[in-house]
Amino acid sequence: MPDSTRIATVQAEPVWFDLAATTDKTLDLIADAARGGAQLVAFPETWLPGYPLFLWSHTPADQVSFVAGYHLNSVDVNGAEIQRIRQSARANQIWVVLGISERLHGTLYISQLIIDDEGVVRLHRRKLKPTHVERSLFGEGDGSGLQVVETPFGRVGGLNCWEHLQPLVKFAMYAQNEQIHVASWPCFSIPAHHYTLTSDASLAASQTYAMEGGCFVLVANQVMTAVGAQRLGVPVEILAAGAGAGVARVYGPDGSPLTELLDADQEGLVFADLNLAAVAAAKAYADPVGHYARPDVFRLTVDRSARVPAHLTDAEPTAGSAAASAAFTDLPLASTS
Repeated sequence: MPDSTRIATVQAEPVWFDLAATTDKTLDLIADAARGGAQLVAFPETWLPGYPLFLWSHTPADQVSFVAGYHLNSVDVNGAEIQRIRQSARANQIWVVLGISERLHGTLYISQLIIDDEGVVRLHRRKLKPTHVERSLFGEGDGSGLQVVETPFGRVGGLNCWEHLQPLVKFAMYAQNEQIHVASWPCFSIPAHHYTLTSDASLAASQTYAMEGGCFVLVANQVMTAVGAQRLGVPVEILAAGAGAGVARVYGPDGSPLTELLDADQEGLVFADLNLAAVAAAKAYADPVGHYARPDVFRLTVDRSARVPAHLTDAEPTAGSAAASAAFTDLPLASTS
């Protein structure tokens, strides 16, 4: 395992609800991260095709005009767009943690993929519980996605947005000796409504995760420019003090910020060099699943079995759950030479 690993985390604006164009932008960011020497690049929540902010800014009746188009531009995990991204990961020899709005038949899921540097999907997970109004558009995941992936540079995991406020979800990740964590966030910040919906709260939750878990945390998030807000009919007031709300950064295992914030409306990659010795140093003080745990008093049981709506015994297994999507590793990848 290398002494130091260079990573990149994304702060950028998707081409709102345009899957093809945002895929093109994804490939550019992957290539930029690789040129910058990164071994891993982290993307925001529902990066493809963009976070559906209309859920928070429009009434249910007004959302109707968005929903059909959002479905059509959401991601088939075995479709051409993911195939291109996998090929890019292999061509650039970089791991990719990708946030998507996943489309499976008539249902959408807030999903994350961890793709290795050979283009193989090593993890396909879905947000366990969509948050508040998200539940009107997205389905629920299952425990099969609560996994940490072994990589040549450390144990990598990821969660979406308010999963970082769910103590048992976090503990399930800590218990797997997670060393590098991707915290994927959307673009909004609504200070007039509730502090927990602000960018400051997103950073606080991410920093707390780093301190609790004794791991590096990569904060990836979207920005929405005034042009993007106008295109979607979103009032700029919902975006903190104006357009932007970008907060991408990296925290060390002791909670210290390792990078400076970009401007709130700036697009770019945030790079950092991680040394896993810092994980050992942090956990020497407090290891939540080791010397600082009390398993004799507290015990967490996590059901990581995949859930499917129907068991059709006369048919092959289907991709009814994230864990059942084994076809990923069998997909032929086009030559990148």
